[in-house]
Amino acid sequence: MINIWEVKETNEMIEQENLDVRTITLGISLLDCIDSDLDKLNKNIYEKITTVAKDLVAVGEKIENEFAIPIVNKRISVTPIALIGGAACKTPEDFATIADTLDAAAKKVGVNLIGGYSALVSKGMTKADELLIRSIPMALCRTERVCSSVNLASTKTGINMDAVRLMGEILLEVAEQSKDRDSVDCMKLVVFCNAPDDNPFMAGAFHGVTEADAVINVGVSGPGVVKTALEKVRGESFEVLCETIKKTAFKVTRVGQLVAQEASRMLNIPFGIIDLSLAPTPAIGDSVADILCEIGLEYAGAPGTTAALAMLNDQVKKGGVMASSYVGGLSGAFIPVSEDQGMIDSVQAGAITLEKLEAMTCVCSVGLDMIAIPGDTKATTISGMIADEMALGMVNQKTTAARLIPVIGKGVGDTVEFGGLFGYAPIMPVNQFSCDDFINRKGRIPAPIHSFKN
Repeated sequence: MINIWEVKETNEMIEQENLDVRTITLGISLLDCIDSDLDKLNKNIYEKITTVAKDLVAVGEKIENEFAIPIVNKRISVTPIALIGGAACKTPEDFATIADTLDAAAKKVGVNLIGGYSALVSKGMTKADELLIRSIPMALCRTERVCSSVNLASTKTGINMDAVRLMGEILLEVAEQSKDRDSVDCMKLVVFCNAPDDNPFMAGAFHGVTEADAVINVGVSGPGVVKTALEKVRGESFEVLCETIKKTAFKVTRVGQLVAQEASRMLNIPFGIIDLSLAPTPAIGDSVADILCEIGLEYAGAPGTTAALAMLNDQVKKGGVMASSYVGGLSGAFIPVSEDQGMIDSVQAGAITLEKLEAMTCVCSVGLDMIAIPGDTKATTISGMIADEMALGMVNQKTTAARLIPVIGKGVGDTVEFGGLFGYAPIMPVNQFSCDDFINRKGRIPAPIHSFKN
């Protein structure tokens, strides 16, 4: 049972160390909205979302005021739209009308973002999956709040290389359609291996088909809290270091547990999971890279970075699972470039390359996240980068992802400004050697032998 004294213990974390509840995400099943008539389908979707989520923002604000806990975003995730629209949608434009409906519903209830314009194609693509994927550029271009994700691989099924090749092309289309805004729409598109059904963080949130009709998932973040705690144990042993991270993660997760319980009670919707992810922002003191420096690195990316990040990720999870019975989603450390000032500093100092970020993916949440690359990067090269991330997730039995931003008209040495929580990013150099013949092969990379556990 959580009481007000635990909340008061976190006041300093909130006021001085950037602790926040990053998001309350309401997952909504749209399976009962399916209809073969496109107009009826869109009507069903709009009515379902605006009915179930009508009080979400008001409840979030009430919890903020009552407990003085910042809740940065209120969001919605829905059943992957490729599943919902298959019976009614015959063209990419048909699917894009559903994106319009999602956007309108999100605006009506006042949420920041809505996720689930998604397809799950780790083993193969249905016609509906392919149509949705091909509709992504127009869908993201003409909506404000819709986020899209595609699961391309899994440990059990392997990597769908046909879909990987297609996503390289689609990403460049998205970049081109928003080139007048520094290809910003690419921020709303992410590809996954082993995507979780209950992730509350965008752009990858969707409501899995194994979930209840509606659930509340909460994402908590506190890189600044962890860094401040570690400042007090400088020079201590790894045992002390690990215990400090674990205890801090426990306290942070308890804040999320309180918010989740209150939101669940007030909305009369079941509580799903707490996602304890150290998700940074551009704010000073709210950086995962700064935690790595506090552990003892000159810059994130220096030798020892992967080991330090592995330790951080593991202790965060250990503290989280002791604080809540239902820790899920991604839960770990995010290493986006544009959203973390310390990561930006490391890139500008030459301490971090794409290859080092790829190595760090093996031991952290997500992967190549919010990385700006030259706008003239070839589609096959982008697909190769995606394939590498998918392989890391598949072989290591973990979630990995890529959110790449090819910025049309800009190259290495330029900087792109995204604003707000998205920050800014230096354009990172990409390996120029060709992978065309590899990417242009047809079919699927099989699952690794250790996936066969039946």
